[in-house]
Amino acid sequence: MKFSNLTLTANGKARAFVEAKKLKTLWFNTGTLCNLTCKNCYIESSPTNDRLSYLSFDEYLKFMNEVKENGLKLLEIGFTGGEPFLNKDFPNMLNHSVQQGVEVLVLTNAMKPMLNNRSKIINLNKDKLTFRVSIDHVDQKKHEKIRGQNSYKPMIEGIKWLRDNNFKMSLATRLMWGESEEHTRKAFKGFTLKHELPIDVSSKKDLVTFAEMDIKKDTPEITTECWTILNKKPENVMCSSSRMIVKKKGKEKPSVIACTLLPYDEAFDLGQTLKESMQRIYLNHPHCSKFCVLGGSSCS
Repeated sequence: MKFSNLTLTANGKARAFVEAKKLKTLWFNTGTLCNLTCKNCYIESSPTNDRLSYLSFDEYLKFMNEVKENGLKLLEIGFTGGEPFLNKDFPNMLNHSVQQGVEVLVLTNAMKPMLNNRSKIINLNKDKLTFRVSIDHVDQKKHEKIRGQNSYKPMIEGIKWLRDNNFKMSLATRLMWGESEEHTRKAFKGFTLKHELPIDVSSKKDLVTFAEMDIKKDTPEITTECWTILNKKPENVMCSSSRMIVKKKGKEKPSVIACTLLPYDEAFDLGQTLKESMQRIYLNHPHCSKFCVLGGSSCS
């Protein structure tokens, strides 16, 4: 059976793994509660899913102190959810993070929870701060087919507020409509021109396209031979240089997770400190194959 053995694939070949390199990106999952219930959400966020509890500012600060005490040279701090702005401690985390001299990335749907916090973020240091807004299609009907009715216009309001207040912004979409990446980028070109957004859609940083994830669809296991066959390097897979902090419901302390996509899988829970989390990761999950290796996607 595929993805059942930690070190071997179903046909007995050595499973690919990634060695932990220098920690570059530290993600904080602020909690899985969200104002939307999107189809095929990577971690099933919704208004009722609290499997990941709200992370507190003190819990966030514990890991930032560990970064400082161990002399870790982070390049980036990322925030994801759920919708981060639903967590009342998030503005304080964000205010602290933008003072650290590293890139700060916030994943948001740019809707009411963000706009409700305008007064708390309007004066943030914008130099290294970027808001990445999720848009599942430039067409309102298709976007709302995934995100729910009346989710498009509030998102437009949010991105225009970010634009008008000189926040750096990027967009994220999913390749799920049978449309090529070239077609998608062309469509977003029209979208950014229409809404006067300072975004270069030809840039993979400004417009991030993610492989669609469907756990039910078959995907090949990645063997150690695949690195050569695919002409890819394990150090380019995100778990070699990133970790995510989560607070699992019912747990006393937060955990360090190997991957932003796998917060519930105990096999990818690496303990309670960054130091102990820097260990070998076997690519023993369909997401490792489809999203990271074959899809070439990265959350940062």
